[in-house]
Amino acid sequence: MKAQTSHRRRTFCLCAAMVLAFLLTAAASTAAATDLVNINTADAEQLQSLPGIGPAIAQRIVEYRTQNGPFKQKEDIQNVQGIGPKKYEAIKDLITVE
Repeated sequence: MKAQTSHRRRTFCLCAAMVLAFLLTAAASTAAATDLVNINTADAEQLQSLPGIGPAIAQRIVEYRTQNGPFKQKEDIQNVQGIGPKKYEAIKDLITVE
C-alpha cells in the first residue's frame, strides 16, 4: 500500500513538472514575440539589447535612420556598417520595422 502511494505521488509530481515546463515554454514564446525591438523607433540603448549590437553599431543604426529615413523592411538593417549576414541572422527574429 505504501509503495502504491509513493508511486502515485511520483507520477503526480512528474505530470505537474511536465505541465509547468509546457506553460513556461509557452509564456517565454509569447513574451519573445511581443518584445521585438523596432529598429525604426528604438534608441541606442534599446538597440544594444540585441545580440552583437554594442554602443558603436547601435549609434550607427540611429545615424543611418536619421540620414536615410526609416527602414522599409528589417533586412535593410544590413545596410548599416557592421551588420552583415551573420549578425543579421542572429537578430532577425528579434527585430521589427512596424
